[in-house]
Amino acid sequence: MAHLLNAEQVSVVLGARDVLAGVSLGLDDGDRIGVVGRNGDGKSTLLRVLTGEHEPDAGRVTRSRGLRVGVLPQVDDPHAAGTVRSLVVGDAADHEWAGDARVRDVVSGLLDDVQTSVPGGIDAPLQALSGGQRRRAALAAVLVGDHDLVVLDEPTNHLDVEGVAWLAEHLRTRWPAGRGALLVVTHDRWFLDACCSQTWEVTGGGVEAYEGGYAAYVLARAERARVAQVTADRQANLLRKELAWLRRGAPARTSKPKFRLDAAAALVSAEPPPREDVSITATGSARLGKDVLDLEDVTYRVPAPEGGGDPRTLLEGVTFRLAPGERVGVVGVNGAGKTTVLRLLTGELEPDAGRVRRGKTVQVAVLSQSLRELEEVAGLRALEAVERERRELVVDGKPVSASSLVERLGFTRDRAWTPVGELSGGERRRLQLLRLLVHEPNVLLLDEPTNDLDTDVLASVEDVLDSFRGTLVVVSHDRYLLERTTDHQVALLGDGRVRDLPGGVEEYLALRAGAKAAEQGAVLPGSSPSAAGPAGAPAGGPSPAQARAARKEAARLERRMERLQAAEADLLGRMATSATDHEAVTALDAELRGVRDEREQVEEAWLEAAEAAG
Repeated sequence: MAHLLNAEQVSVVLGARDVLAGVSLGLDDGDRIGVVGRNGDGKSTLLRVLTGEHEPDAGRVTRSRGLRVGVLPQVDDPHAAGTVRSLVVGDAADHEWAGDARVRDVVSGLLDDVQTSVPGGIDAPLQALSGGQRRRAALAAVLVGDHDLVVLDEPTNHLDVEGVAWLAEHLRTRWPAGRGALLVVTHDRWFLDACCSQTWEVTGGGVEAYEGGYAAYVLARAERARVAQVTADRQANLLRKELAWLRRGAPARTSKPKFRLDAAAALVSAEPPPREDVSITATGSARLGKDVLDLEDVTYRVPAPEGGGDPRTLLEGVTFRLAPGERVGVVGVNGAGKTTVLRLLTGELEPDAGRVRRGKTVQVAVLSQSLRELEEVAGLRALEAVERERRELVVDGKPVSASSLVERLGFTRDRAWTPVGELSGGERRRLQLLRLLVHEPNVLLLDEPTNDLDTDVLASVEDVLDSFRGTLVVVSHDRYLLERTTDHQVALLGDGRVRDLPGGVEEYLALRAGAKAAEQGAVLPGSSPSAAGPAGAPAGGPSPAQARAARKEAARLERRMERLQAAEADLLGRMATSATDHEAVTALDAELRGVRDEREQVEEAWLEAAEAAG
């Protein structure tokens, strides 16, 4: 296996901080490496050093002779001139680049909307594209090249679920086995699992290597932490014995052998600094009634553009109901109306037809895509921005101050007193979420909540969402987040409807592939429209896809039953605590009956799904 590049004792200092400190690593032909780490820990710096864009302050990087490297930087040039064609395929004629299967696949996979919806198509100037389209054009320009090493910094930004799946498949099949190398920084954990066989974690100025994608990395990291804790405990015990021995009287201390004093000093100096904790406190939810949020036969149209044209119908006759405690993920093509659905649910928009019903006890919190709501507190410190919302709340029956919450959200003491305007994107996102949760909402609407968050913070956010007792709606292109935190998904495919997805994201991708094939006049392999039912299933019984969907539905229902059982136990405990309060017990008893009725219904549905799954 050919060696492509090597870093020896590389160090990089930015300001007063050692971003990289004595890093040594190598990259071989055939490697597929994902790079993870906290925001600001040096992932992008590592990539720039390895590709030669940034010279290290110490150490050296050697590359094999003739190494061809394609690089997608983290930030694109917003002032780039030229056309999409000149950036992606240069001056190649249409018949030349279209005759290359790889180039053709990249252009159709990443620039399909540019070709169909932007005036001029591939000949459109880059300045006529949106930020997301320019990002995809830059990614396409890298992927069409014939490179030995492809280095991508956050390539999944501005890609939807379908685009991420396409990119993962392209990178898996781009090179023959054992050839070509991939080095990618991304927070998309599904993508890491799909196309990476090694993981590098950038932390504390160093790089720790793990075998496998994200799932294997998490397991190995947990095992390392367990072993480190055991070692730390042993070291702490030895340290305590050593210090106790040293403290046995002032006269005796001066007569101790010098090597024992040196050993104690070495133990103290070897203690590593504690890693910043990124746990986020889960807050309680106010009680929800029977009615939550419902769209009933809703139609919504986008006004005609100023330059002329007709209004566009985003939603037509849509009925979409949210139940208490329901957890639903929303996927869909860009511009299909996902954010519009959220804005209709909150009342920010009014439908052109139909109505939106809102329960009397509903308390909605919305995590928007932008961070504009933090602009008004940009001059405040992070802690002050939280205290403006609430200075204290009760968590697990105990009062918790805003300063404790900020610390548990991952802000060190210094960062808690940093002005909001000077926080990183990920820190502002965490602050935005905390300012919502301190109000203890019972309906939480999240619009692309994973923007600017690293994998550690994402795991913490998901932990909060796991324990959230209210109704949850998540709009996201992050497949891992959707499948981990929601029980089922729905899709907006651009046809004005909201479609349920019993088969989850896989079903969505299949629907999109089917729609594209239909547009091209193609018939998907194995499809037989005349023999299929309404859902495309064979008339003779459940297909393998339906069986998979049934298994997924059974798993979802199992998780729902577990939550209902926990809710039942919680209600019983509260009834015991309030035994002398007749009104409280009556109200809790009514709520308990509702929970038990729902659990029976879920159990029946689970039996049906389990039978269908075989």
